[in-house]
Amino acid sequence: MGSGAELSYHLLLARDLGFLKTEEYVDLSSAVDRVMKMLSALSGKVRNIPAA
Repeated sequence: MGSGAELSYHLLLARDLGFLKTEEYVDLSSAVDRVMKMLSALSGKVRNIPAA
């Protein structure tokens, strides 16, 4: 999930530097959080699949 955290940081930096409006930052940050949660859930399910 390191890449997701890096993207979150870049979004925050872009907002702080004025490249993103606050509402755009909130929308994008929420989307990143949702994708990170989905990837985490998928990763957990894949790890629990028994080896054939």
